[in-house]
Order: sequence, then structure tokens, then C-alpha cells
Amino acid sequence: MKDIPVGQSDLINTGREALNQGAWQEARASFEAALALSETPEALEGLGIAAMCLDDAATVFDARERAYRLYRERGDRRAAARVATWLAWNYKDFRGEEAIMNGWLRRAHRLIDDLDPGPEHVWLAAREAGLVIDHDAERARQLASEAVKQARSLGLIDLEMLALSVEGIALVTLGQVDEGMALLDEVAAATAAGEVKDPAMMGLTCCNIISGCQQVFDFERAAQWCDKLKASCKRWQNRPLFAVCRIHYADVLMWRGAWADAEAELAAAANELLEVRPAQVQMATLRLAELRHRQGRFHEAAELFAPALAYAAAQLGRARLALDEGDARLAANLTHRYLRKVVARVERVAGLELMVQAQVALGELEQAQAAFDALQALVDIAPNDVLRASTSFAAGIIASAHSDHDTARWRFEDAVDLYQQNDVPFEAARCRIELARALYALDDWKAAAQELQTALVSLRELGAVWEAKRAGALLGEMEAKTPVKTAPSTNTEQLTPRELEVLGLVAEGLSNQEIANRLNLSEHTVHRHVSSILGKLGVTSRAAAAAYAARHRPHTE
Repeated sequence: MKDIPVGQSDLINTGREALNQGAWQEARASFEAALALSETPEALEGLGIAAMCLDDAATVFDARERAYRLYRERGDRRAAARVATWLAWNYKDFRGEEAIMNGWLRRAHRLIDDLDPGPEHVWLAAREAGLVIDHDAERARQLASEAVKQARSLGLIDLEMLALSVEGIALVTLGQVDEGMALLDEVAAATAAGEVKDPAMMGLTCCNIISGCQQVFDFERAAQWCDKLKASCKRWQNRPLFAVCRIHYADVLMWRGAWADAEAELAAAANELLEVRPAQVQMATLRLAELRHRQGRFHEAAELFAPALAYAAAQLGRARLALDEGDARLAANLTHRYLRKVVARVERVAGLELMVQAQVALGELEQAQAAFDALQALVDIAPNDVLRASTSFAAGIIASAHSDHDTARWRFEDAVDLYQQNDVPFEAARCRIELARALYALDDWKAAAQELQTALVSLRELGAVWEAKRAGALLGEMEAKTPVKTAPSTNTEQLTPRELEVLGLVAEGLSNQEIANRLNLSEHTVHRHVSSILGKLGVTSRAAAAAYAARHRPHTE
């Protein structure tokens, strides 16, 4: 280190070693002690890293801007560019100020573009790629690819893996899913093997891996990497990165139907991000809005979406809500707006599926078919089970609109099977409702009722109140239109009054413990009642008992 007294140099080295160990408080103390002797850019740069990991945003900006000025005064263009790149990221990530971000990126380029390649060039290219990927995925791919080549030539494994992960995300965004996921798998293997040493690089690469999994709806892989990243963040005490990870993890939990856990993760993430990264709190808010929509709490969902309608994700969420509220025109308009903004091809799948539904609801079948054709083309590029399920569902919607109920039936059946196989219960239940309509149109009342009863049980367990009411109303409507037949006495007549009461609560989706609390009984007694009910009804599961109760509701009320 240039012109730094030995004692201060020792403190800076101690601080850097603490950073490598994830001991952020110790690192901060060492850098502050060094600065007490004299102000140096090295100590300020180290303080900025420690402060970032300790949620101290004010110190991050102050320390880095001072470090930049001192490096410039010294004439150290490489170091100044390195810090400028950090600042560009911070202004985007912490504050969402893209104009200032662009200014720092241009400054970094001006400082080193005419110098021989070095670590600062790799760092700048990798971070710039990550910052522009939402707007220009092709440019991001080119920047990341060049950064990978430079990092390999310089032997910089941490930066190589970071750049490779960004290149993978860019390829996925561009629809080259197999190639992109292959790169992310390579990064995952290197990270798991301990090749990535820098805690910050490790966190950034893991976040990119999770993002890629989510883009292609590979929830199993995303869940595994979320768990790994959470463990890593706890070990390194990296709370800001842990908070961002929690948002990703909540998304996975929501798709998997663990809504209470998802809400807890979102609340924790929002609290952790509020003070240091307010620009990212919106990510948690939008996911909470989606959860409220799924729960049937439409008014709360609308209030959460409203302040963020400039964001593409909010436009899609509000479009879904509008369709469920019966405003298909607004749904179509918002979906058009979403599709104009979204770059990632696989992210367009959700918008195109919704567009099919909105256009069918409006009776605009040619436009619905055009949206479906675009959807099918995307899924052909990036096929997986969840995307295929989305396409099959949309095909069923169009077939139903043309009164081709037989085609609609098998399309909905395929969608249900694919969603069930991938443990996506909410979407599976919604597909079952549409499948029931197709079956009823084919005069298969019994099969239609079974699908609705299965959907009801699942939706009640999830807490999807509005969808459960929709399924129940459809079941009642079908029952009212179905000719009354003389029926033999049902097995529910064998049940005692207490067993009927327990059966009704089982049908509501309550657990044995919840039923025990409701009826002021022991859990053992409830278990005995449930076993007796299953035996008398001749069924083997709680879900089957609940479905039986739904078919014979007058006997359980």
C-alpha cells in the first residue's frame, strides 16, 4: 500500500482478513482505527464493504465516495474505477437511482478503458452486465461473456464465476434456457466445491442461480439453492443478502402452497431491507400483494399493487386481479402494458396465458388465439413441466370458448397432472375448476363433482377463500341443474352427531389439533373419531372423507 505507515497498514490488513472471515464488526473496527490515524482510500474502501454487510447505508455511500476522491487525487485510476463500479451498483440496488448509476458506470469506463485488462475491467463488465440485464439482455450477455474470458486469462476464479452466473441469467432471459441453465449448474458446482472464496461473490452468484431457476419455474432447484444461500448468509452474517434471498424463498413457498411461511419470510425481508435498501422493499410488497390476491383478499391486494403500477410485475398482478373481479378489458390493457415491458422470454409466459383468458372473456377469440400461438412458441423454446402446464391450461380455455369440450377436458387434465406432479397446488386447483366445467358440458356430472370436491379441499387447506367460494358456487349450480334421482341412504347416516360435527370440520380443512381446540376435546379423541368416520364411510383418507362430506352436505350441516 502506497505511503501508508506500518501501524496503519497492519490495521487495514487485519480489517481485510476479518472481511474474508465474514467478521464484519471486527473489520469495521479495524478500518475505523486505521482512519483514526489518517484518512486513506484503502481504509475507506474496506469500511464501505463492512458497512454494506452491516446494513449501514449512510456509511457505505460516504466511505466509498471519499475513497473514490482520494484514489483520484493519488492518480490510481484502477482503484478509483473499482470503487466507482461499487457506487453504481449501490445507487441502483439501495436507492433505485438509475441516472446516478449510469453516471458512475460511465466514470469507471472513462478511467480504465484505455488501460491494459485487469481485475477492475472484469469487475466493471460483470457488474454492468447485471445492472443492465433487465433492459438489454443481449448487451448483458456480451458484457458477461467478455468478463468471463478476461477473468480466466487473469486467473480470477471468484470474478469468473460471478460473470459466468450473469451470462447464464442473460441466456435464460433471451430464451436460450438449456445453455443458460448449464452455465448456472457449473457455477453452482464450483460454489458448492468451495472454489468461490469471497463472501460477496459467493452471495451474488447464488442469487443469480436462484433467479435463473425461478425464471424457468424450476422450483425444486430454486428451493435447494435458497436453503443453501440462507445458510451461507447466516454463517457470514450477511443480513442484506439474506433479506433478498428471503424474497426469492418466499416466492418458492407461495408457489408450493406454504402461504403462512411465505408471508413470514416476506415480512422479515421487508423489515430488514426497509432502512438500507428501500428500492428493494417493493419486491417484497409486490409478492405480498400476489399472496393477498391468492388468499381472496382483493381489496388489500389492490392497495398493495396501486403504488407500484410503474413496475411490470405490479401490472401483471393487477391484471390478474381485474380479471377475477370481472373487468376483462382492464385485465387485457394491463397485460398489454406488461408484455411491452418484459424482456425475459420465459417471463412472458405468465402474461400471454393471462392474455388468452382476458381475450376469451371479452369474446375476442382471434386475439386469444394469437396470444396462445405466441405462448406456444415460447414454451417450445424453453420447455418444462410448469410452462407446459400453463400452455395446456390456455389451450383448454380456448377449446372451451369454441365449445370443443372434449379437447378442453384433456387439455385441463394434462395441466392438472403437470401442476400436481410439480407440487403447485393453487394452480392445480384452479385448473380443476375449469376441468369440472368441461366435464359437466360433456354430461359427466359425477366426474365434474369429484374434480370440484378435490379442488375445494385443496383451496380450503391453502386458505384461498375466493377460489373456494367460486368452486363451491359452481358445485351448487351444477347440483341445482342436475336431475334429482332417487338415491339410497348415505353412509353419513351411520355417523353419530359428534362424528358428523368432526366430519364437517375435516371438510373445512382443519387438522386434528385444530378440531380438538374448536370442540374442546383431546387430540387423541379427535383421532379416534376420524378413524371411526373413515371406517364408516369406507374411505382411506381425510381428503376422501372431505370429498364425501361435500357430496352429502345436507347430512353434515
